[in-house]
Amino acid sequence: MLERTLTLQEVAEALGVHYMTAYRYVRLGLLDATKVGAAWQVQEAELERLLAERGADVDRRHRGRAADPAPWAARLESRLRAGDEPGSWGVVEAALSSGAVPQDVYLEMVVPALRNIGAAWAAGEIDVGVEHRATVIVMRLIGRLGPRFSRRGQTRGSIVLGAPPGDHHGLPTALLGDLVRGAGFAVVDLGADVPVDAFVQSAVRAERLVAVAVGVTTPDNDESVRALTGALRRELLGDVLVLVGGGAVRTREDALALGADDWAPDALTAIALLEDVVARAS
Repeated sequence: MLERTLTLQEVAEALGVHYMTAYRYVRLGLLDATKVGAAWQVQEAELERLLAERGADVDRRHRGRAADPAPWAARLESRLRAGDEPGSWGVVEAALSSGAVPQDVYLEMVVPALRNIGAAWAAGEIDVGVEHRATVIVMRLIGRLGPRFSRRGQTRGSIVLGAPPGDHHGLPTALLGDLVRGAGFAVVDLGADVPVDAFVQSAVRAERLVAVAVGVTTPDNDESVRALTGALRRELLGDVLVLVGGGAVRTREDALALGADDWAPDALTAIALLEDVVARAS
């Protein structure tokens, strides 16, 4: 027996939303639909799935919990692969409306989506242009989300972030910078490929400096990283933490061998280490 096929208008009526809202669900990847001529068609099972998912999201909000981030990450990845910036932002907005907070968007949506896209490029499944385009879109997304991480009142001190000379990836430090701001720190984000002298001088000039975080995502750049950490150690007071992390640093031993005081394998670990420094100093 063939499954019943619905028009998008019928789906909108069943969901209790305007037709354009149902169309937006299709655009965001929330509703699987097929365009036949000028009309959209939806399988009845797909409508039932969305109704069940919406009910679960409402229940989670009543209990104070955000929706499961996994589907949102997949939807964001789909829009990023397609180079759809408005659709990517729409997915983010939909996730926020479902109870996600900006930190969830970064850690449970953006990071997994970019990781999968990077893996697809490494495997030859997509070309580098798709990967670069997705990175640019994410930079625009975090430009819109960044202000939501700001906190009022006195900061817990300054953190200087950046990538060493020869490392051209500024997105990881931009993501970390917002998350660190959300934890109450002032952030000086220097971006990618920062000359050693400029990096050191920025750290020296920072007020109430707590730590310097060096993001290392380019492999075989150890000499550059060691030059930077060595210069930082010579110019900074001993109680200023020098952290190294990023995709090219696999273990704490590797980070220490590069001249760091400690290793931050991810953003949450970095924030925990920074908070520990502040707690020990108080």
